[in-house]
Amino acid sequence: MLLPTHRARSMTFKGFQGNSKCRVDIILYYIYANFFLTGESALLSDCYFCCQPVVFTYRLIKFSSYQREMDADILIVDDDDAIRDSMHEIIKNAGYKSFLASNAEEALELLTKVKIDVVITDIMMSGMDGLELTDRIKHDYDIGVIVMTGYGGEYSYEEAIYKGASDFVFKPIRFEELLLRLKRVLNERQLARERDEMVDRLKHLAITDGLTKLYNSRYFYTQLEMEVDRANRYDHPLSLLLLDIDHLKPYNDTFGHLEGDKVLARFGGIIRSRLRKMDSAYRYGGDEFTVILPATKGDEAVIVAERICSALETEPFSPNPDKEIFLTVSIGATEYIAEEGLNSFVQRVDKNMYVSKQTGGNIVTFLIPEDSQ
Repeated sequence: MLLPTHRARSMTFKGFQGNSKCRVDIILYYIYANFFLTGESALLSDCYFCCQPVVFTYRLIKFSSYQREMDADILIVDDDDAIRDSMHEIIKNAGYKSFLASNAEEALELLTKVKIDVVITDIMMSGMDGLELTDRIKHDYDIGVIVMTGYGGEYSYEEAIYKGASDFVFKPIRFEELLLRLKRVLNERQLARERDEMVDRLKHLAITDGLTKLYNSRYFYTQLEMEVDRANRYDHPLSLLLLDIDHLKPYNDTFGHLEGDKVLARFGGIIRSRLRKMDSAYRYGGDEFTVILPATKGDEAVIVAERICSALETEPFSPNPDKEIFLTVSIGATEYIAEEGLNSFVQRVDKNMYVSKQTGGNIVTFLIPEDSQ
């Protein structure tokens, strides 16, 4: 049974409207559940406020991992019918969804059909024992395992953990203790998932340009090196584009950098929409962009570049409500020459883009050294 309570805290903010002070009462809601079933649970999220001249209003949204834990699917593996059925009732009454298997083989078969969060298994079973089952589960699945045994002299905690078990309990089992251990394993798995998701987000942020949502220049050189290595190893073609928006500086000077940022962001979307899944686009710096085109010959790269040119040329920008402006882009294109250095490859496409600029822009220039043709 949930027993909600609350308490108030007072906070003072200084510096709003000169030196005036505003007292803010923040009501923090705490959610408590039965200790053995869910433990103490009180998480606060989505705290935000609306500012008015002298009034702060905080809206606090209650959040608890209680429901997430209760949605967990638990598999009980034991060849003793009485123990298995008793545990099933306890787990089910605690609010979890429970599945049963009388041996390791049956458990492995069930795991191919049902997504399980935690397996609770006996060690001593006919056929495959619980430690071997644990080893198989940890090798093939991302599932927590709690190992049970009444044979403390023959099996150690260290051996179970070495096989990949998340926890270890002895028979006769105190069900309150088992539920606490199950809750701990579920919480640890949830924390691990959140940590992994955060790491993935941070990795993505580290290689992404915040304005255009394309990859950044640091990641460009990492990927280009990989693609060059792949082109040399498998003798596949590889092409590169360098793009520079024409006359963006005067546009910024006239309408402001915020309008210029809108141009860059929309141009990033134009580039993305004209590429295949295997291609990748990058903000190289300022108003310059690059595109890596694996398994693409030079003449095919020119077609891609011309498609991007045409798309930007017909894209209207409205820095003022009554004004519509069209921009163009200069593009350099080139194809990789087997065994050439990375710098030579990048410098050549840069020169080609510069030629496009010098000829007035809104054009694609493709050149490779004559001795490579």
